[in-house]
Amino acid sequence: MLKIEHLTKVYDDGTVALRDVTFEVPDGEFLIVLGLSGAGKSTLLRCINRLIEPTEGRITWDGTDITAASGEGLRLIRRQIGMVFQEFNLVERSSVLTNVLSGRLGYVSAWQSIIRFPKQEVARAMRNLERVGIADLADKRADDLSGGQRQRVGIARALMQEPGLMLADEPVASLDPVLAHSILRYLEQLNQEDGITVICSLHFLDLVRRYGTHVVGLRDGQVVFQGLPDEITDERFKEIYGQEAERITVM
Repeated sequence: MLKIEHLTKVYDDGTVALRDVTFEVPDGEFLIVLGLSGAGKSTLLRCINRLIEPTEGRITWDGTDITAASGEGLRLIRRQIGMVFQEFNLVERSSVLTNVLSGRLGYVSAWQSIIRFPKQEVARAMRNLERVGIADLADKRADDLSGGQRQRVGIARALMQEPGLMLADEPVASLDPVLAHSILRYLEQLNQEDGITVICSLHFLDLVRRYGTHVVGLRDGQVVFQGLPDEITDERFKEIYGQEAERITVM
């Protein structure tokens, strides 16, 4: 169980990105965080794995206080939380295999990662590439890939952490509808077959209804909806999106 309690984030310039956000995510959920750009979705996900430091509030995962963790304790928590980024965050000049192996850095010693990853880790990386359908691209440079292929590399890299929780920060924002569905199906497969809890931020209501088990709607950093995808009526959607609702209902 992931618990978010009274989470607030105020940036140094005074911007309030999150305001007293509270909700729970049971293990095995595919939770979608819905909202416009600037609603606080990315800040929320990055607070969960402490890439961004919360200003106030508490985040606990299976009884462990993430917000209080530091040093080795925080490193061990982050090792169990995979992250898939909108902008891919790949090392462009490195091979696909090298990028995927970087997801294992929390498990191997520094000298092993500098000299050469153990054979079992290379085999693990190849299995994860096979799982997302791009094992044949292992030797290609990341900057030679399409957007959909890059995002699959990002998923394979996150899988190297053997995560119990996967955070996906608008993973399909830059992809066309066909590719968007393919990426979300991979995340759905990990959720259903591996039992990995997924928290995914999205814009489009049709994707929310297709893939989400529960939804948290954010507007101006505040929770304005919590419930099932089918409970998001047109009126509820307008509460989350305001005047933008009609434009972004369907991808």
